[in-house]
Formats: sequence, C-alpha cells, structure tokens
Amino acid sequence: MDHFKNPVTWFEICVDDLARAKQFYETLLGVQLLPQESSAEFEACRFPGGMPGLGAMGCLMKHPMRKPSSEGTLIYFHVDDCGLIANRAAALGASVHRSKWSIGADGFIAIIGDSEGNAIGLHSFQ
Repeated sequence: MDHFKNPVTWFEICVDDLARAKQFYETLLGVQLLPQESSAEFEACRFPGGMPGLGAMGCLMKHPMRKPSSEGTLIYFHVDDCGLIANRAAALGASVHRSKWSIGADGFIAIIGDSEGNAIGLHSFQ
C-alpha cells in the first residue's frame, strides 16, 4: 500500500445557481471553470486540471437530488494566503465563518461561506 498516495479523485460542490457559483469561484480563486458534460438531469462546471493529476478533481454541480449545505463534508482549497482570500470572499458578499488561524506546522486555515450556502475551507502555508 502506498501511504503517500492521495485516494481522493473527485468532489462535487452542490449549488442552486450554477452561473452565480461559477462567477464566485472564478473570482475567488482566480481560475476558469470549464463546462462539464452533463445530461438534462444536472448541470456542472469543472475546476481546472485533469485525471490523473496533482490534487483532486472536482466540479460545481446543480442536481435536483443534491442541495448546498454548510454542514457535512468540508472541502479545502489551497491558496497562497487564506487570510487574503477570506477577505476577497467577504468582498464578494460571502460570510467568513472563521478568519485565518494557525494549525501549527501544517500552515493556516480559514472557513468561508460560498455564494450558495456551502461552508468552504481555505488552506495556506503563509
């Protein structure tokens, strides 16, 4: 067993308004989300990258069986400075649930709300 291999390959962040969420995440993280092949049942936009690759792949997902939530699984995005990105989130109208704080040798984290009501983690080493 490879103890250094990350088993996470895919995540979905549930949204109610895909266009609003896409704009929020693109502005917050400075990335371009790409259209994801979908069906009449759901709509999705992918974060950049490919499988297999570094980090987990994922998307924003609008699906009638899934709803945004501030409870449950918490996804962390690595950023250069989670304090600066938390401030950017606040400027975009998002709530900051917990401002930047130290987690010791593993860096810093902050927890924000996104445009859809999900709680999202931010991680940085500075």
